[in-house]
Amino acid sequence: MNSNHEQRPHQRRRWLQSVAALGLCATVGSAAWAQGYPNRAIKFIVPYSAGGLPDTVARIYAQRLGERLGQSVVVDNKPGANGVVAAQAMATSPKDGYTFLVTDGSMFSINPSLYKTISYDYKRDFVPVSLAARAPLYLAVHPSIPANNMRELIALAKSKPGILTYGSSGIGSTHHLSMEAFKAALSLDITHIPFKGTGQSVPALIGGQVDMLFSALPSLSGFVKGGQVRLIASNAGKRSTQEPNVPTISEVIPGFDFAPIVGVLASTGTPQAAMDRISAEMTFVAKQAETIQILSNAGIEAIGGSGNEYARAIADENERLGKAVHAAGIKQQE
Repeated sequence: MNSNHEQRPHQRRRWLQSVAALGLCATVGSAAWAQGYPNRAIKFIVPYSAGGLPDTVARIYAQRLGERLGQSVVVDNKPGANGVVAAQAMATSPKDGYTFLVTDGSMFSINPSLYKTISYDYKRDFVPVSLAARAPLYLAVHPSIPANNMRELIALAKSKPGILTYGSSGIGSTHHLSMEAFKAALSLDITHIPFKGTGQSVPALIGGQVDMLFSALPSLSGFVKGGQVRLIASNAGKRSTQEPNVPTISEVIPGFDFAPIVGVLASTGTPQAAMDRISAEMTFVAKQAETIQILSNAGIEAIGGSGNEYARAIADENERLGKAVHAAGIKQQE
């Protein structure tokens, strides 16, 4: 018995040495993998057609990331079914660090409030990798509206309940929800007239069919210069470097922030080393003057934040947009 008892410490030491050796091998193997990553093209899946905000951000970053990584970064548009097509494409792709999702808040912050059932689950299926950009929307009014600032517009709306109108790019869009949150916070009665995208809503504003709307700067700037619309405020939490003289609604309604954000996510199970590398490179690219200028020309602000920062931003956005959906009285669809 003594012999067996004496052997046990030696057996335990050998077991511990084996475990340590395996851990060392795993660490060395992971480090070697990380050093060789990436060794082929990376794919950015975008859940919308070409030309929208996430697509624009994805393409601008993809080009510069490719230069940094020495490998192509390809943008693959997968529109349809409220993000389900893109989510399925992510789910069926290998979780090897070569496929990422670039999207705005609609998939994770708006859709869960609009639809009773969604086949994907943000917290279960995805891991935030990097916060890339934000794009403030601007509250613009037709020049016939006798209001030059927020206080005048608020006073006008209160004096004419239900008379003033606003256009949006569709029910449940950020353009729509920004105005509904604005109305709810100040108990305003402004009639909603939805359109199918800004390609219809902005011309409606220019033509005087609606009195006001929220839209991105590039779709408004030319008309602002021509005196056909007037910018009142932005829906971002702080003033934009693009239009520093335009106040934010948060200056009247503290905490108001509905500027769409765009970020990069990976499928759950993706190697941490791959996510760390992409996050670091995204942050580096975001700080480059050329990137900042190109995004600014498209009405977009570069951010460059970590996965944790993106996760917090999504959580905050979920809360705000969920309340806005409730304020708008939108019923959940099947």
